[in-house]
Amino acid sequence: MASDLHTHTNFSDGSLSPEELLDTAKAIGLKYLAITDHDTVDGVKYLYENGLYPDKILKIIFGIEFSALNPDHDVHIVGYNIDIYDGALSDMINDITEARWTRFTEIIKNLQDKKYNIREAEVLQVAGSSRSIGRAHIARALVKKGAFVSIREAFDKMLGKGKPAYAPRYFPTVDEIVDVIRQSGGQAMLAHPGLVGDDQLVEDICRKVDAIEVYYPTHKPLDVQKYLSMAKRFNLAVGGGSDFHGVGSRHVNALGEYTIPDEVAEKFFVKK
Repeated sequence: MASDLHTHTNFSDGSLSPEELLDTAKAIGLKYLAITDHDTVDGVKYLYENGLYPDKILKIIFGIEFSALNPDHDVHIVGYNIDIYDGALSDMINDITEARWTRFTEIIKNLQDKKYNIREAEVLQVAGSSRSIGRAHIARALVKKGAFVSIREAFDKMLGKGKPAYAPRYFPTVDEIVDVIRQSGGQAMLAHPGLVGDDQLVEDICRKVDAIEVYYPTHKPLDVQKYLSMAKRFNLAVGGGSDFHGVGSRHVNALGEYTIPDEVAEKFFVKK
C-alpha cells in the first residue's frame, strides 16, 4: 500500500472537499492520509464534527501548513497531530486569516491597476467554502477568465514574490509556528526543503523542527539523499507527500500520482 502526508482540501486552496479527498484516497488504496490545509483546520474540523473521523479504512492525520516569515525564501512548516481546538493555534490562525483578507484586497487592486479585469467576487466564487483566501484562488480565477493559461503562469508573471501584483502579508516566524504546533500537541516538519532554495537556511531550520519532508514530487534522487542525511544528522523524523491540491496543481494533478511508503507515514500516526 501507499500513503500521502501532504494534501489540501477546498477549505484552503485545494479543489476537493474533505469527503471527496477521503473517498478518493480510499478508492486508490491509500493507507495513511494527512490533511494539511494552508493556515486553517476548518477541513479537519468538518470531518471531526460531522462524524467522518476516525475512518474504518483510512488512517487520517490532522495537520496544518503554515508559511513562515522570511524576506528571501518560501519557508513552510507543517504541523501533524495538532489539537485543532487549541487556543494558541486558533489565535495564530485568526491573525493569519485577517492578514490574508487584507492582502487579497491589495492584490485585486494591483491587478486592476495593471488592467486585469478581475473582481473580488469572482475569486470568492472560486474559493467556495475557504476562509483561507490565497494567491492560488486568485490565480484560478484569472485562469478561468482566460488571462493566463495556467496557475503557474499566473504566479510567474503576476502573483509570485517580487512580481507586479504581489502584496506582502503578516507571517509568523519559524520559532512562533513551531512553538504553537508543539503547544497544541503536534510535531513540526519543514516542508519541501528543496523549494526553500538555501541549504544553509534549511539546516538552520532543521535545528528547530521535529521532522523534514524528504520525499516530495520535485525532489530529485540526490535531493532525497541529501535530506535523508540531514534527517539523520539532526535526529529528525522523515516525512513526505504529494502536496496535492487538485486538478491544475503545480506538481501533481491526481491523488496517488506521488506517494510515500506506509512505513514512513505510520511514524506520524497517533491513534486517538
